[in-house]
Amino acid sequence: MHIAITGNIGAGKTTLAKLLATHYGWEVLYEAVEGNPYLADFYEDMPRWSFNLQIYFLNSRFAQMKKIISRLQTENVTTLVQDRTIYEDAAIFARNLRQSGFMSERDFDTYQDLFTNMMSIVRPPDLMIYLRADLSKLRRQIQKRGRSFEQTIADQYLANLNKLYEEFADSYVLGPLLVLDMNALDYVDQPQDFLEVIRQVDLHLQANK
Repeated sequence: MHIAITGNIGAGKTTLAKLLATHYGWEVLYEAVEGNPYLADFYEDMPRWSFNLQIYFLNSRFAQMKKIISRLQTENVTTLVQDRTIYEDAAIFARNLRQSGFMSERDFDTYQDLFTNMMSIVRPPDLMIYLRADLSKLRRQIQKRGRSFEQTIADQYLANLNKLYEEFADSYVLGPLLVLDMNALDYVDQPQDFLEVIRQVDLHLQANK
């Protein structure tokens, strides 16, 4: 199975992916943040680097999708959990940059054409887990993990992403969707909260066998 975790910057995707992998014995595919050659520059000058960054992420995510398809079909791998999905790149991040004036219409159209071509061979996940978190929760998590280039992210940028994430979740029809309220959950420090997450994941997995 392919399990994907979606959510805004600082929502807790990577942490949950690690916890689920440990609990179930799954393999994790992480987002290409560390070593990304555009990320720090992007947060310094979004209009200049938006297209470069989004193309880098899209290519990285497409490579992950090809790896998922290959490994689940030909190798002895039962379940992969993915930290962020290719769908978010187009439906949320690139769209937000276009709507905010940080990406030109020409670049956005080129990006969308490339994304559409990639979708012809991409299979949606067996379960999508959406981590819903309000702005204050996201800000606390961003500050806690201490990536210097993320500390300058504007509240309005995060709020715009949250709006698009809600629209994405409301319109998602490609497969099962589990929504977790991160404002009420602390699966790092509260073991009972992680057990509740496991309970909900188990219910979805059993319902979609």
